[in-house]
Amino acid sequence: MSYSLILTHPGGSHKDEFLACCLLISVHQAPVVRREPTQEDLDDLSTAVVDVGGEHDPARGNFDHHQFPKDHPPMCALSLVMMDLGVYDDGRAFCDWLEPAEWFDTRGPVETARWLGVERETLSKLQSPVDLTLLRRFASSTALAPGDTLWEAMKWIGDDLLSYLRNLRERLDYISRTAQVWEIAHEAGPFRVLAMPRTEPLPDEPSSGMGRYIQSLPPEEQGIAGLVYPDRRGAGYALSRHNDHPGLDFTRIGEEADVHFAHARGFVAKTSATDAERLKELLSRSWV
Repeated sequence: MSYSLILTHPGGSHKDEFLACCLLISVHQAPVVRREPTQEDLDDLSTAVVDVGGEHDPARGNFDHHQFPKDHPPMCALSLVMMDLGVYDDGRAFCDWLEPAEWFDTRGPVETARWLGVERETLSKLQSPVDLTLLRRFASSTALAPGDTLWEAMKWIGDDLLSYLRNLRERLDYISRTAQVWEIAHEAGPFRVLAMPRTEPLPDEPSSGMGRYIQSLPPEEQGIAGLVYPDRRGAGYALSRHNDHPGLDFTRIGEEADVHFAHARGFVAKTSATDAERLKELLSRSWV
């Protein structure tokens, strides 16, 4: 479905409808109007009605959650738009901020803080002036069209979020096809690392997606201590801890002839070695 107008409620603005509009702007390049919808708006298949209207009917372009029952799982307008775009499952898997945003919008700050296991004041300490300014400017607008500064910024946000989700899914699928789990021998017992081969062209961040890929594995397979991936600045490889695993200290190989960098804190090293057996040897020597 293609929308020629995005309509959301007037007055105060929250992150859920703001981000939902960002995604719709990215896909449809449509203007945004902030007012109460009419029945004609709800029936118009070319108008996306977001976070208002009392109806969730994606076939008609209506994305409101306020009519859901009190005990409905936390779900906001952003959730509904992401579902319609086919990126919700990946959003929940890869955007750590999404579930808290759903809770905050549907349950409020007190229940959200309790669910997160933090003090209510902690949520305020995490607020960013970037969020506050964008939401305040959006709330003060009645209409936004291509060329308007805020509309263009919202398109950037929507573009980047969709690009992140779609590219990460492609990257995870690639990692699943090509990465290997190495079991590294050591006198204290073996440990496991995830190793990525060198490909051309090399991604901007060769290690991107490796941590998320490990999170997607069954719990019994997530015991990965380190990562091996192509060095984007050379022909060799980078060796790094996964989740700052305490078992690896790469300062232990800092004097090796083929290791040209080992961070003083021991969490990463760079080597010109390309042979798998040599890389495994360096990893074994780094084990504490």
